[in-house]
Amino acid sequence: MALKLTSKEQLHHEIEEIVWDKDISYIEAVIDYCETHDIDESDIAKSLTSKLKSNIAIEAENLNYLPKTNRLPIDTD
Repeated sequence: MALKLTSKEQLHHEIEEIVWDKDISYIEAVIDYCETHDIDESDIAKSLTSKLKSNIAIEAENLNYLPKTNRLPIDTD
């Protein structure tokens, strides 16, 4: 099924809402979105924003699904 969205930003917003409302990971939120809208996960990949892809990659690294990449330490103070 073709993804019917007005923009990547709209999809980003909807995924963010799922993450916060259900208190789940970005990976789980994308899967939830796909199941809710009857969309194949491989079809949604090209519609994700780079920020969402980055968040998913970080989660995947933390779960050891992807090899760790070097990241600069960022102080939040």
